[in-house]
Amino acid sequence: MSTAAPSRTLLVTGAAGFIGANFVHYWREQHPDDTVVALDALTYAGNEENLAGVRDGIVFVHADIGDGDRVAKVLRDHRVRTVVNFAAESHNSLAVLDPGRFFRTNVMGTQRLLEASLRHGVERFHHISTCEVYGDLALDSTDAFHEDSPYRPRTPYNASKAGADHAVRAYHETFGLPVTVTNCANNYGPLQFPEKVIPLFVTNALRGRSLPVYASRHHRREWIHVLDHCRAIDMVLADGVPGETYHVGTGVEASVQDIADAVLGELGLPASFQTTVADRPGHDRRYLLDSTRIRRELGWRPTVAFGAGLRETIRWYRDHPEWWEPLLGRRPVTEDPAVWQPSGAGAR
Repeated sequence: MSTAAPSRTLLVTGAAGFIGANFVHYWREQHPDDTVVALDALTYAGNEENLAGVRDGIVFVHADIGDGDRVAKVLRDHRVRTVVNFAAESHNSLAVLDPGRFFRTNVMGTQRLLEASLRHGVERFHHISTCEVYGDLALDSTDAFHEDSPYRPRTPYNASKAGADHAVRAYHETFGLPVTVTNCANNYGPLQFPEKVIPLFVTNALRGRSLPVYASRHHRREWIHVLDHCRAIDMVLADGVPGETYHVGTGVEASVQDIADAVLGELGLPASFQTTVADRPGHDRRYLLDSTRIRRELGWRPTVAFGAGLRETIRWYRDHPEWWEPLLGRRPVTEDPAVWQPSGAGAR
């Protein structure tokens, strides 16, 4: 007869962001006996409202992972044994305009979180990385990125995430901190800040505004529903090997044009609701992860078909304007057809 796993305390950083908040909801549902300490700096993309429905069942801490003393106190006071690190600046366009903030949070912030975790004796430090650390692939390539592919980041955001990954592995190799890393494909689903392509397109369309489609409209991304990502992290925490990396991908690719067509089709709008905008500097062509390892070793499989998941996501934004409308003024970048600029600095 199997027995239930003993309860534990998790520190989830970046817990008020898109993936972090979905993970907190997922974990409370799947592991109700565990204590979740949700930490977030509440920058423009952090929204405490994302934790509505579980707020009374978690401990929320407003703090920055770069504040090592504060993080150490949280680890100590709540007897945290597992850290799941989602905290990151993640907007590629903003990284072009203000790269320093990305290196401060993603590299130095992660290092301080690692140091506090090491000193506290954390039993597992799980770090969320991205497919973008590997650079990009040609559109006609048959290749995919493997866990041992070389890092070749092309943008400040990608480079800052690569630096964080290296720090995580260094703390394992040098100090013995039990770490695992997952590199994931592009996530989609509810609660995603309306700067990312799917919620940006949907919220623009719902307001009668055009969809800003990059000139490189056939560049592709691999897509995964956020709940499938959460399930993968759960499996890695349970059975992943410390020191190892696991790719979390579906093999399903779609271009910016595909996304625009799907959004307009679902909302019953014509193709004329599109405007071509200039590519941002360093715009990657294509990402694709080989996820054989997590499937073979841990038995993970995606469960949400992309077409159905995308339709459900579009409908979620259509049905929840009270969630996204207050966030529109926080968007820090305007995807202008002619020039990259901070919103509020001559933005239209």
